[in-house]
This record gives sequence, C-alpha cells and structure tokens, in this order.
Amino acid sequence: MLNPLVTKLGYGPEDRLVIFHADDVGMCHGSNRAFLALQAANIVKTGSIMVPCPWAPEILGHCAYNAALDVGVHLTLTSEWSSYRWGPITTRAADSGLIDDEGYFWRRVPAVQEHLNVAAARQEMQAQIERTRTAGVDFTHLDTHMGVALLDELLPSYIEFGFQYGVPVLLTRQIDDYMRTLGLGPRDPDEWAALVAQVEARGMPLVDYFRITPGYHVQDWEQGRAVIYEEILHNLAPGVTYFSLHPNAPGEIEAMEPDRAYWRTFEHEYFQSKRLRDFLAAERITPIGFREIRAVMREQT
Repeated sequence: MLNPLVTKLGYGPEDRLVIFHADDVGMCHGSNRAFLALQAANIVKTGSIMVPCPWAPEILGHCAYNAALDVGVHLTLTSEWSSYRWGPITTRAADSGLIDDEGYFWRRVPAVQEHLNVAAARQEMQAQIERTRTAGVDFTHLDTHMGVALLDELLPSYIEFGFQYGVPVLLTRQIDDYMRTLGLGPRDPDEWAALVAQVEARGMPLVDYFRITPGYHVQDWEQGRAVIYEEILHNLAPGVTYFSLHPNAPGEIEAMEPDRAYWRTFEHEYFQSKRLRDFLAAERITPIGFREIRAVMREQT
C-alpha cells in the first residue's frame, strides 16, 4: 500500500525516496567532520547525534549555530566498542541497570534488556533529547543506536517522545526479510501493522524500509565496495527507505576501531562522490531528509 508520506511530499507511487542518514554523529571528531562534509555535498541530508559521547558538544555547537543542519537525536543506551566507551548522562548508579561492571553502557542490546530498569532508561533517553534541545538545536527526528529503543519495554516511550517533541521517530511500516536478517524483525506482522496504523492515524509519518551499512554483514567487501551499495540501491522498491550509514573522516578512527574503520572512511568518501551522484540520477533515486518529513507531521498534528 502506498505510503501517504510519499504523496504528501509531492511524489508518486513509483518514486524511490531515500533518507541517507549519518548515524553516530558526535561519537568522535571524525564522525562530526564527516557529517558536516556530507551535508554540504547534499546526498546525505540528515544524521543524528549520540549525545552521551565525548564529541557530542562539538557537533551540538555546530548545529545550534547553523540551524539549516538537519539533525536528530540518536538515542543511546549501548557502548559497543572495545577500547572507546561512553555511559549515561543521568547517573552512574549500578541499580539504574544502565551500566556494566566497567561503568559504561552495556555493549549489546540483549544485556540492556536483561538488566533493564524501564524508568531509568526512559529518563536517560529523555535527558539526551533535552540536552539537545537546551543546546539550541532544532532537531528534526529521533532514532536509536543499535535499535535499543525498539525493545518492547521501551518502544511505547520512544513513540511518545516523538509526539511530545513534535518530531518523527524511526519506525518502518513493515518488517521485511532484510530486517529479519538483521535480527530487527521478531514481532508478529499483524501486531506491527496495527501499531503502524495507530501511529500514522495520530499523524506521525513513517518510512517504508530500513537498510544499513553493508560492512556489518558483507563478507566479500574487498570485491567492490561501491558495487555493494549500488546493488542495494538498485533493488530498492518504491517508497521511502531509511539507509543507516556510519561515515567517518579518516584520522583517529583507524586507531580507535581498526576493524570498522575501513568502511566508515569509505562511506565518508563515497557518499560525496560524483560516481554516486551519477548513479542516483540514472536510477531516479531521490535523496531526502527529515526536515521535510517533520513538516508533514506538524501539519497533521
């Protein structure tokens, strides 16, 4: 069924709209550099900030100064890397359930769920939103690091934060095979459809599909990096796709996380390239951001 957001944005049933989204902004200086460079190149039109991370103040300052930057809040309750960690901004109390034995967020979502204190997690997520707001950032959306806000226990709060602050949240209208492969689609399809219908009836626009940096799960990366992305894009169905990217400018990332640096720095290069711009034109794929989606939501609510 045609996503009503497509029509409200002025497009037709055969159009393919893609939100090329820079995740993990504020995680390090290189993620901030990449976000600013890619926004200027105008293919990656939006991204979101990991507020608890050490370099968040830098990008919060940039976004407060330049209101044209389309940026959201990347709600964060995990800290997955081996030697570069972060923790909550609200507490360091062990009974909050938010921190591991080293004093940081848990590394993986199952550990978050195992130790979850819903009230503490909700307080932490709202504190991250409020820190963004009080920094003077006109944020356009909410999404979630490693999908943690999609846990059954946190999903209602995540959605309500969107309505409270008048911004869309990252939810897909359907759980497709791609999301199941990523482990993000365990819910009953009928229950998910009912949730989607309820959220859209209240005036929140949703995306159709979710795709993510293929470096997470592609084994033959060295066979052709650009080709892997272009195959994903070529096979997209009509509608609105959220493409979760993790670009990082070269520099410190190679020392911080060498196993992930190669595809993060590639995305920094490729998503401002003439090759990709020409490919998108040939495929008739239109990059969009969240600012126009937020405008649709605010007209409806």
